[in-house]
Amino acid sequence: MLPVLTYPTITVIRPQGCLNAANAWELERDLTTALAQDGDTILLVDLASVESIDSAGLMVLVSALKLAGRLGRSFRVSSVSPAIRIIFELTQLDRVFEIFGEETELAVA
Repeated sequence: MLPVLTYPTITVIRPQGCLNAANAWELERDLTTALAQDGDTILLVDLASVESIDSAGLMVLVSALKLAGRLGRSFRVSSVSPAIRIIFELTQLDRVFEIFGEETELAVA
């Protein structure tokens, strides 16, 4: 019998600009929709184009992480700028999220 390799399906979401109370619901809707799709096993949020994030934006990411866990899916974050990384570190969310430097790192992980 030959070995069977199974590769996970990855969905990438790339928010842009500021993630704040004004637009957090939109990101939450997109993340929830992506997590609800059958067949996808990894949801990657690419933050390369995000300039700033406030508590509402962070809460959306935390909520999506919890939903992913309940659904048996993986939730990862990539391309976090130094300014955004500081926010993750101050809130200790860098210990909660799987954070990758770039999307290409995900293929190796």
